[in-house]
Amino acid sequence: MKRFIILIPLLILCSCGEKNNTQPENSEKINLEYAQQFSVEKIGDISYVKTGKGDEFLLVPKNTPVPDEYKNIKTIYTPVENIYVASSSATDLFHEINSLDSIKFTSTDEKDQSTEYAKTAIKNGDIIYAGKYRTPDFELLLSENCGLAIENTMIYHTPEIKEQLENLNIPVIVEYSSYEPHPLGRMEWVKLYGLLTGHEKEAEEFFSEKSKLVENLNLDNINPDEKKSVAFFYITSNGYASVRKPNDYVSKMIELAGGEYIFTADDLNVDENALSTMNIQIETFYEKAKDADIIVYNSTIDGEIQNVQQLIEKSSVLADFKAVKNNNIWCSEKNMFQQTGAAADIIIEMNKIITDTAEDDTEFFHRVKNE
Repeated sequence: MKRFIILIPLLILCSCGEKNNTQPENSEKINLEYAQQFSVEKIGDISYVKTGKGDEFLLVPKNTPVPDEYKNIKTIYTPVENIYVASSSATDLFHEINSLDSIKFTSTDEKDQSTEYAKTAIKNGDIIYAGKYRTPDFELLLSENCGLAIENTMIYHTPEIKEQLENLNIPVIVEYSSYEPHPLGRMEWVKLYGLLTGHEKEAEEFFSEKSKLVENLNLDNINPDEKKSVAFFYITSNGYASVRKPNDYVSKMIELAGGEYIFTADDLNVDENALSTMNIQIETFYEKAKDADIIVYNSTIDGEIQNVQQLIEKSSVLADFKAVKNNNIWCSEKNMFQQTGAAADIIIEMNKIITDTAEDDTEFFHRVKNE
């Protein structure tokens, strides 16, 4: 592999470009309703994109000349083919707009995929496992003409991999969807993937349809003073409760569904802008969550539970919880976090759980049986 890197002319590096940070003139900003971690401006047929903390690139239709004033910005020619995707959640958005065939490589092998369509694509050879984000098969990516690598922010733990991909003339986009504070903001990244693959119209239609499901959700029948409280957690191997932070997107989903997340920033002593999860002592968890109207067990790390006995085996104190006594226990399905395109559908299911209208055919949660 070293000979590929050594022999690459310096000219190739120009395609990766340098940060220009110059606002394009005569551009039209594309409206994004919820996403905050990327922006798009149209310059004719060219799209000027900024992501995360200022990464910038141009999306240019093939055979379209790049204006001289933008030649120092990284250029990606569209529609892109043979994409390497290091994020299952990003893959799902490609699937939702019928552009899964744009993906040729994945960093998640078949046995670790959580969606049947991804497993089938790998099994059939339509998508090839090309190594983890930190150890990609460079030779495979080169030999199969990889046109783009879409990485998540974990790539910054191994910045030399990103650099090496770009040195091999494989452009890299780092997606920041996990930093979006609003769940529909995560889903709105579908618009960027639509631009990349020539499915811009499908992406706009998909997002419009799904976001309206949440925006039109009728919460008028829920008294603000009587909202049901919801705890979302799992018990770690060393006995802690792993909970979502108050400003996490799952907590936001609960609120959008008409519920009230059980923990506040004051309860957990965290910054109001903090995201993701944290581990707390089981005694602290018990004190606040024992009176939650609904508890949802997060199966992603610890596995699914089917009955109350399995839940109590995780921690005996759970037997005293109000939701356990009232048989209002739910468990998330493993595909919940990988199906970014289902954010609106997940919120709708949460609403059904909160309003006691959920049926047995729920897709992202199942009721934990009292047996």
